[in-house]
Amino acid sequence: MSRPRVVIAGLGDSGLLTAIKLSRHADVVGISVKPALVSGQELGLRVSRPRDWARDNWIPFENFRGLDRVRTVQATLTGVDFEHRVVHAQAPDGTAVTEPYDALVISTGVSNGFWRRPTVQTPEEIAAELRATHERLGAARSVIVVGGGAAAVSAAGNLATVWPDKRIDLYYPRDTALAEHHPKTWESVQRKLVERGVGLHPGHRAVLPDGFTGAEITDAPVQWSTGQPPAQADAVIWAIGKVTPNTGWLPPELLDEGGFVKVTPELRVCGHQRVFAIGDVAASDPMRASARARADGLLAHNVRAELEGGACKTYHPPKRRWGSVLGIQPDGLEVFAPNGSAFRFPAWSIDRVLMPWIVRRGIYKGVRENRPLR
Repeated sequence: MSRPRVVIAGLGDSGLLTAIKLSRHADVVGISVKPALVSGQELGLRVSRPRDWARDNWIPFENFRGLDRVRTVQATLTGVDFEHRVVHAQAPDGTAVTEPYDALVISTGVSNGFWRRPTVQTPEEIAAELRATHERLGAARSVIVVGGGAAAVSAAGNLATVWPDKRIDLYYPRDTALAEHHPKTWESVQRKLVERGVGLHPGHRAVLPDGFTGAEITDAPVQWSTGQPPAQADAVIWAIGKVTPNTGWLPPELLDEGGFVKVTPELRVCGHQRVFAIGDVAASDPMRASARARADGLLAHNVRAELEGGACKTYHPPKRRWGSVLGIQPDGLEVFAPNGSAFRFPAWSIDRVLMPWIVRRGIYKGVRENRPLR
């Protein structure tokens, strides 16, 4: 009896983990515009310490032992035929790609700023982009970060750590940042930002020109709709959470008003059998938290259940965001629970326990040596 064929459309964090879990039970094909996992996480480390960021967040697919059974295809998704169960895509050289499936997982994520874009890239282009951003910020005497989410807070905090002589200012629209986290999380992180000399500016909502997405670092004065005078710096990072779901290849009836994929509590795409969605692209809950809530295990179970006639499980989203905010720091890693309490991995444990055993072996099922950026 032949094994079922599962196509994973999008191999970011969620798609990759789902592919690893399904590869023992099905013939899995993963389609990605990148030749590697290029995570959209840890913006602060990406812009301030790109080599450290690349070691853990830019990993060629062939380095994942858990993907040894998975066939990966670098291509841009162009459409899907649900009646005949075929996904259509285009290879970098323009060749048409067709991949039939028994089950389909949509995990194409979102576009956000300059660090999350659905563009086809070679390893050389990825490396050049990382270096250019780092050098651009390194040459700036002052940096403004606009936004109140984890990406903005992380960028400001890490830039201030690496370049303590720069003027770093964080502008956010509410009285506090990290509004989707527990208030205790912001209280803790705020103290660290102040200690590092970051200027904090609550109550500033930026004026965005029509069509502006924040997809580049700018240097023009930032205007505020909340009445304050303009602010200016040598470099402005826009981490305003203005995300665009990567769903242009899907029929409109699958999408909600924001363009995200409508799903049931089982993460099944509404109105379709054997089609699922996970991660930032899935309208699973207001925070679209299935990526950060590690729903890949539940989804893999449900895909198998649908193929084999079993019972699906229900996804229960967290009420608040959780996890690390600043990422790995010189003194270790602090991870916040949904209730705002923090757990610290001391610095000595990062390279001895956390990354090799918990992340690379436990979560990813083995990662071969990775040195993508030299």
